[in-house]
Amino acid sequence: MRRLATGTLLLALALILGLPFLLSRQIPARFFPGVTIVRVFVHNENKIKTMQLEDYLVGVVAAEMPAEFPLDALKAQAVAARTYIVKRMGSGGAAVANPLHPGADVCDDPRHGQAWLSREDLKNRWGTLRYYDYYYKVKKAVDETKGQVLVYQGEYIDPAYHASCGGRTENSEDVWKYKVPYLRSVPCPYDADPNPVQTASFSLEQVDLALGTKLSAVPVSGTENNAKTFKVIEKTSTGRPKLLLIGDRQFSAVTVRDLLGLRSTSFTWKAEGDFVYFTTTGYGHGVGLCQYGAKGLAEHGYDYRTILGHYYSGAEITDTRN
Repeated sequence: MRRLATGTLLLALALILGLPFLLSRQIPARFFPGVTIVRVFVHNENKIKTMQLEDYLVGVVAAEMPAEFPLDALKAQAVAARTYIVKRMGSGGAAVANPLHPGADVCDDPRHGQAWLSREDLKNRWGTLRYYDYYYKVKKAVDETKGQVLVYQGEYIDPAYHASCGGRTENSEDVWKYKVPYLRSVPCPYDADPNPVQTASFSLEQVDLALGTKLSAVPVSGTENNAKTFKVIEKTSTGRPKLLLIGDRQFSAVTVRDLLGLRSTSFTWKAEGDFVYFTTTGYGHGVGLCQYGAKGLAEHGYDYRTILGHYYSGAEITDTRN
């Protein structure tokens, strides 16, 4: 399910830089040049591939969302993915300093932006029998939304998305530094994640190694004292941890999730002896489009325009071909 967390997409550098990577300088949409060609750095081939925008988007949607999802969920993903790359390209693309992959507009690593898979990759993932059905279903979602992007007050949005919010999405400022008017917390009644709750265990030594704490060095006599080494200082508007005190150090929940590799910032914990058990709900940062929520909404008869309008408050769909 890693393909869904990317959105993660989009956000690994934002976790480190506090969102400037994700929330790039706003430029009026009318000034964006037409985008038809995308230069993608492909890691397993260690080279840049040039492709048509819509072909690139098929590879992105197929990598980011399971092809068995309803067509309108795939369409919502296609518009979000197109908005991301069109805004990035309009902001300069390869012309912008890109120390990781000079000469490329984007890469295929979801930690740096959006995931992307080639047709050969998709054949390996889906198998020959399902490849043609799935590929043309995803292509249909891209083709039937061709040119469509999301704007807010005439400017392209930063279309954050994630796998599963667990029932309600987060406000942007509760996860990153900035309050964004279209990235508001909204209910997600049909989050269709089949395994929303999961538990991961860590020894205190593993926590120390990941977080740079010294929990294992403190004499501990029982579960109660261990539990006291973890404390929520601040919560988000949805009740998730936002800021924690671990030992004698403060951490954002986003940092804890990132460094420990947890599925979500919606977590609780239980300390037993020299181990800590984290129970997470959902998958991803929780901001913007919830992919399993989109699946659930589509299964309940909502079209992609309604889905996008729900998760990106006040945003509108416009056509770049007009």
